[in-house]
Amino acid sequence: MLELNYYWHYCLALEDFLFVNMSDFDPFKYTDDDLAVQEAKPQLKKPPLYKVVLLNDDFTPMDFVIEILMDFFNMSEDKATMVMLQVHTQGVGVCGVYSKEVAETKVYIVNDYSRENQHPLLCSMEEV
Repeated sequence: MLELNYYWHYCLALEDFLFVNMSDFDPFKYTDDDLAVQEAKPQLKKPPLYKVVLLNDDFTPMDFVIEILMDFFNMSEDKATMVMLQVHTQGVGVCGVYSKEVAETKVYIVNDYSRENQHPLLCSMEEV
């Protein structure tokens, strides 16, 4: 019973405090006219891009490389031939530039397709 009595007095004191303070509050008295507000612009940056490249080997037929470039990278036959010759002569050729997820997917499907067809062609990605 003693605890209930203390709780009751506490609630009455809190009610008096809130009533006195709320009665002094005028919502139209306080405005934000005196505040200097600057809107924060979002700090956005473009996601990094990755080059998908084919690496040369001495065993994969040139026609197979052209087929991969046409099927997986949507290149025309002429463009695929140019990239294939770049891979053959310079050791590496760029197939395209993509976001990280797209580049990872392209690398995976090209490497998987090469292995299914018993070719050692290697595809990898590099950050631009």
